[in-house]
Amino acid sequence: QVQLVESGGGLVQAGGSLRLSCVASGVTFSNYFMGWFRQAPGKEREFVARVSWSGGNTYYTDSVKGRFTISRDNAKNTVYLQMNDLKPEDTAGYYCAASRKFYTSDPLRYDYWGQGTQVTVSS
Repeated sequence: QVQLVESGGGLVQAGGSLRLSCVASGVTFSNYFMGWFRQAPGKEREFVARVSWSGGNTYYTDSVKGRFTISRDNAKNTVYLQMNDLKPEDTAGYYCAASRKFYTSDPLRYDYWGQGTQVTVSS
């Protein structure tokens, strides 16, 4: 049974930082591309960042470039999202996802999803 479990969300003031973690089980983690997505109330789920199998390649949506960093530790079956200089518009539920075949920003190409962790940024 595949599980992705996110943690690390919370309430933070604008300009603050959070680090999200996502632990995978039931899969050979190093065989999966990993991504982070977010969804705010009343909005569609949007791509945030993705990382390749080895962690050597990463890609970000423009609004988080220079503020967020995605990384992974295959020995720990964990992908991280370091979020710095947070803004109120970053407020959303954050979800990690795993794709066996595609290194992509398209949520439809991901095979497995976590339940999400809430990030709230106050102004």
